[in-house]
Amino acid sequence: MQVQINTDRHIHADERLAEFVRDTLKSKLNRFADHLTRIEVHLSDENSSVKQDGADKRCLIEARFEGQEPIAVTEHAATVGQAISGAADKMQRKLGTLVGKLRDKHGRVDTHHFAEPDEVA
Repeated sequence: MQVQINTDRHIHADERLAEFVRDTLKSKLNRFADHLTRIEVHLSDENSSVKQDGADKRCLIEARFEGQEPIAVTEHAATVGQAISGAADKMQRKLGTLVGKLRDKHGRVDTHHFAEPDEVA
């Protein structure tokens, strides 16, 4: 699973941020890793010129699940970390729904690839 991180000019991209993004995605999306070809993360500060409290940090995550159209989620939060975590949670739920639909469509064949870690014997 390839992870690409993009930031706007107001978000400082360093190795610490990249490691946080990779660790968060790995913890949330690990059960789908064999079927994700690429994940793009776009981080931005939507009103950086106006310093005010609020949910102005945005994280958009686009996942490429093999054989499917790209899937995208967006999260707004007060901090970059919160935006990343929230978007990763949303992507986890969205991919879980996709896998459920694929299971139903294919007669629940080969479901062990998508088992929760505690379901694997």
